[in-house]
Amino acid sequence: MSAKKTMTLNLRENEMRVLEELSKRKDMSKTALLRQALRMYQLVEARLENGDKLFFEDEQTKTKAEIMML
Repeated sequence: MSAKKTMTLNLRENEMRVLEELSKRKDMSKTALLRQALRMYQLVEARLENGDKLFFEDEQTKTKAEIMML
C-alpha cells in the first residue's frame, strides 16, 4: 500500500451535510466515501476521454439523459 498523505478540505455547510448524510446512509467513513467518489470520477473521466458517453436510464420508461461533464 502506498504512503498516505493528509489534507485539509474546506466544504460549505451544505456540502458537509451531504457528505455526512451519504456516509451514514452508505455506512462508510467520510474518507472512504471521498476515496470512492474520486475513483468513480477518475473512471468517468477516462471513459469520456475515450469517446464514451455517460447516461442515466429510467428502467421503466427507458428514457435516457446524457450527463455532461465539464
